[in-house]
Amino acid sequence: MVKLLRKTFNILNRQQTNILSAASVIMTAVFLSRILGLFRDRLLAGRFTPEELGIYYAAFRLPNMIFELLVMGALASAFIPVFTAFLDTKGKENAFRLASAVINIGMVLFVIAAVPIYIFARNISALMAPGFSDSQIEVMVSFTRIMIIAQVFPLIIGNFLTGILQSFRNFLVPSLAPVIYNLGIIIGILFLTPTAGLYAPVIGVVIGAFLFTLIQIPPVLSYGYKHSADFSYKNPGVRSVGRLMLPRTLGLAVSQIDTTIDLALSSLLGASSVTVFNFAQHLQQLPIGLFGVSIAQASLPTLSSLYAKKDTEKFKTIFLSSFHQIMFLIVPLSAILIVLRIPVVRLVFGASTLFDWQSTVLTGHTLAFFSLSLFAQSLAHLLARSFYALQDSKTPVIIGAVSVITNTILSLLFVLVFQLDVWVLALSASIASILNMLLLLLMLYKKIGNITPGEIILPSVKIFLASFVAAVALYIPIKLLDQLVFDTTRTINLLILTGISTALGIFVYLFFAWFMDVPQIEILFKLFRKYAVKRPKVLIDTSQEVVNLQEQ
Repeated sequence: MVKLLRKTFNILNRQQTNILSAASVIMTAVFLSRILGLFRDRLLAGRFTPEELGIYYAAFRLPNMIFELLVMGALASAFIPVFTAFLDTKGKENAFRLASAVINIGMVLFVIAAVPIYIFARNISALMAPGFSDSQIEVMVSFTRIMIIAQVFPLIIGNFLTGILQSFRNFLVPSLAPVIYNLGIIIGILFLTPTAGLYAPVIGVVIGAFLFTLIQIPPVLSYGYKHSADFSYKNPGVRSVGRLMLPRTLGLAVSQIDTTIDLALSSLLGASSVTVFNFAQHLQQLPIGLFGVSIAQASLPTLSSLYAKKDTEKFKTIFLSSFHQIMFLIVPLSAILIVLRIPVVRLVFGASTLFDWQSTVLTGHTLAFFSLSLFAQSLAHLLARSFYALQDSKTPVIIGAVSVITNTILSLLFVLVFQLDVWVLALSASIASILNMLLLLLMLYKKIGNITPGEIILPSVKIFLASFVAAVALYIPIKLLDQLVFDTTRTINLLILTGISTALGIFVYLFFAWFMDVPQIEILFKLFRKYAVKRPKVLIDTSQEVVNLQEQ
C-alpha cells in the first residue's frame, strides 16, 4: 500500500519539461474537467428550471469579480514569469520567499475587498441583475455571500499553488485540480439536492474549492516550499509582480464591467436567459480550454525562459508552432459546433421538461454565435501570454479595453435598441474577440519583428478552407439523415447521427488539410508513426521534435 501511494505521488509530481508533453497533460485534464462541468450542467438542467439556475449563475458574478481581480491579474501576467525568473537566476529559497509574500499580500487584499462587498451584496446584486424580482435578488445575495467567503478564499491560495507548480513544469496536479473542483459540485448536486434544494450546488462549490487547494499542497511541499509570514512589499520580486499585474488588473477591471453588463442585459431578458447564456458559454469553453488555454499555459514558462535568455529566434519558433497548433485543432471544432449546435445542446443538457425545446434552440443559437470566434478566443490566450513572457502586460490590457468597449457598445445596441434575444450577446462577444485577437497579433508582430506575415497567414488560410469544406460535409448528412432515416426525438438515434456526421466532417477536414499541405497534418502523422506505432506507451515529449519535423 505504501509503495502504491509512493508510485502514485511520483506520477503526480512528475515534471513536464517541454511544451508538447505539458500541453498533452493539460489537455487531458482540461477535457476531463470540462466534461465533468458539462455533466454538472446536465444534472442542474434536470433538477432545476432555467429561471432557478439563472439566479445560481448570477450569484457567481461578485465572487468571480474578486477572484479574477486578485488572482487572474497576478498569476499568468506577473507571478509565473517573475517566479520562474527567480528560480532560474536566484534559486529556490528566494523564489519561495517571493511566493510567500505574494500570497500573504493577496490574502490581505482579499479581506479588504470582500468585507464591503459582503455587507453591500444586496445593493450590488440589484444593480447587476435589474431584471430579477425582489425574491430572486434575496436568493442571489444569500448564494453570493456564501461563495465570497467559502469559495474565493481557498481558490486564491490554490491558484497561487498552481502558479508555483507550473513554474516547476509540473502541469499534472494543477490540471487535475479543476477536475476535483467539479467533482465537489457534482457531489453536492447528487447528494444534497433532496434536502438543500438550490443550495446543494452552492455547497458543492465550497467543497470543490477546498479540494482544489488541498490536492496541490503535497506536491508544492515536495519541492521544499515552506510558507513564511513574509509581507515584504519591498522585495524586488514582489514589486516586479505588482508592477506587471497592475495593468493586467486594470484591464480585468474593465472586462468585469463588460461581463457585468452581459449579466444585466440577460437578466432583463429573463432569468432563464442568464442560464441559456451560461450554458452556451460552458459549451464553447470546452474547445477553448482543451486547446487554446492548454497550449498557452504550457508555452508560458518556456517563452518566459527564452525571453530571459534573449533567445528571440527560438521564441519565434515556439510561438509560431503553438499558434498553428491551436488553429489546426480549434477551427474545425468551430465548424462542428456551428453545424451541430442543436444536437450538441440536446445531447449535453438533455430534453427534460424543465429544460424545454425553446431553451434548447436558444442555447444552440447562442452557441453558434460564440463559435464564430473560438479561434480568436483561443489564440488570444497564447498572444496575451506571449506578451507576459516579454514582461509586457500593458499592451494586452490596452487592447483588451478596446475590445471590451466594442463588446459593451454592441451589446447595449443589440438588446436595448434593436431588442434582440440573448444570442446577440454571443454575437457581440465574438466580434469583440476577433478584434482583440487581430490587434494583439499586430502588436506582437511589431514587437518581435522577425516574423513574416506569410508565416502566420498562409497556414491559417489553408486551415480555414479545410474547415469550411468539412462544415459542408457535416451539413449534408445531418439534413439527409435527420427524420428520413433517424428519429432524432430519441437520444440514441440523435447520438448515432451526430457521431456519423462528426466522423465524416473530421475525415474530410484531415483529408483536405493533407491535400493543401498544412504543416500540422504532416507533423501529426510523423509523431503518430514515431510514438504511437513504435513506442505506444511513450507520451509525445519534446517541443524540439515539432521544430525538427517542421524543418524536414
